[in-house]
Amino acid sequence: MKSLKEKVHPIKTRLAGNLSKTNLFNRASNLPLSSGVYMFIGPKGEILYIGRATSLRRRVAQYFRQDIDPRIAEMVSLAKNIKHQKTDTVLEAIILEANLIKKHWPKYNVKDKDHRSFVFVVIPKKDYAYPIIARERELKKFPTSSAHVFGPYQNATLLKNALRLIRRIFPYSTCTPNSGQPCFDYQVGLCPGTCVGKIAKNDYSKNIKNIILLFKGEKKRLLNKLKKENPPLASVLKNIQDVTLITKDEFNDTAFKNRVEGYDISHFTGKETVGAMSVVLDGQLAKDQYRLFNIKEAPASDDLRALAEMVIRRFKHVEWPFPNLILIDGGRPQIDYINNILKKININIPIIGLSKLAGDRMVFPAKASRAIRELAESQRGVLTKARDEAHRFGNAASRRQRRKRFYVGGINSAKTN
Repeated sequence: MKSLKEKVHPIKTRLAGNLSKTNLFNRASNLPLSSGVYMFIGPKGEILYIGRATSLRRRVAQYFRQDIDPRIAEMVSLAKNIKHQKTDTVLEAIILEANLIKKHWPKYNVKDKDHRSFVFVVIPKKDYAYPIIARERELKKFPTSSAHVFGPYQNATLLKNALRLIRRIFPYSTCTPNSGQPCFDYQVGLCPGTCVGKIAKNDYSKNIKNIILLFKGEKKRLLNKLKKENPPLASVLKNIQDVTLITKDEFNDTAFKNRVEGYDISHFTGKETVGAMSVVLDGQLAKDQYRLFNIKEAPASDDLRALAEMVIRRFKHVEWPFPNLILIDGGRPQIDYINNILKKININIPIIGLSKLAGDRMVFPAKASRAIRELAESQRGVLTKARDEAHRFGNAASRRQRRKRFYVGGINSAKTN
């Protein structure tokens, strides 16, 4: 027969464990809602796991659900504390997470992925270099004496999206230098013109050095440098966000409420063609951020090419906040065409069509996830508002242009780009 002490001890252990987990959950519940990096700390102060989050509180709370993976449950049961570090942007959180994993190699990060499945950013030490994504097994081709290596990163798709975002801030070339032929990336503002000799070697090198500072996690040093050299670019870097950097388990019903941009084309029998952009911020119209685009290159009455011209020009404006969602006034032809344009210019933002002619039926790209479709349906009111405002704004601008053709004078106060 077991002694009383033997009978009570396992009960005490279970109670202590439950209390510890409760305290841990309370700590998680008090984390900030901002982006950042979190660390689960073990009984000896060791780091068990490092992760990043768009919202620290929401992300870490998910570790206390009943249906979590057994490996994660094991890690949480061992943890005695949670530490965090806030960041200004999700991009910064992604980079900080990789640098901390490289420094500490936490047990459950490594257990989650064998070393072969990690990915790294490699920037060769040569003229006109550019970032390359490589898996660990490929790193032997890039010794540290001849290349800068950053990582490990845990998600190749997320890293590609991060590089697309970085390239919009610091353009780099993947084409052949001085070939004499402008590459497509140059035409859409992603290549600084190495192919056609538009940028000096030293100036190109500055862009790459800025990218290196960013991946080293030296954002403050980079911002101080840019404030002296290029203040507008410093502001862009400090505030830029991108929905493609939000992982699926953090994609909640507030995502589309942040910034939705509606695009529409208006004209009168092929003349006075105008592209209109409406903006809805947190469910409210932001009329001061509406923009008009006088269509200059698309053939008359070619709405698809006019829409493509507008979209390309809009995303050259990296100083404007990027949307969480693009809403097109149109159906399947418009969505398929513009989705291909976005891919070509390396813009990975969800796009949805809402066509009045089809009874306000929503149209999605072929590979749109179920989560995006369900989220869009739940936000139909916001999307309809963006569509109707773009249509109204564009028609009003087109009418003003017609009046200016027939009458002397007239005032057009709208901002055009």
